[in-house]
Amino acid sequence: MNSSEPTASPTLVFAGGLVGAAGVALSAAAAHLGGAFTGTAASFLLMHAPVLLAVGLTGANRFLRIASIALLAGLLLFAGDLLARDFLGSRLFPMSAPIGGTLLIAGWLGIAISALVSRRS
Repeated sequence: MNSSEPTASPTLVFAGGLVGAAGVALSAAAAHLGGAFTGTAASFLLMHAPVLLAVGLTGANRFLRIASIALLAGLLLFAGDLLARDFLGSRLFPMSAPIGGTLLIAGWLGIAISALVSRRS
C-alpha cells in the first residue's frame, strides 16, 4: 500500500461502535421509560452508526472522513439536545438541535459529493 491510498480509521470504527451501542441502550430506555425525544435520538444514532463503521473500515478518502466527522458532530449535538430535554428537562444549549441537524445534512451532502471527487494520484 502506498501513502496516497486511504487507510482504515480506528477512530471512526470506535465512534460507530459507541454510537450503535448508545442507540440500542436508548431504544430500550425509550421503550421502558418513555420519552419521545429519547426514541428519536436512539433512531438517529442507530441509523448513522453503520455509516461511521463503513467509512472507518473501508479506508475512505480524506473527504469522506471529514464528512463522517460532520455526521458525528451533528449526532452529538442533535441527539444530545433531545436527550437533555427528556432527562434534564432543558435544552443542551440554544440552537443545539438545529446546528446538529444542519451538520447531519452537511455530512450526508459531503458523503454524496465525495463520490464525485476524483482521487489524486
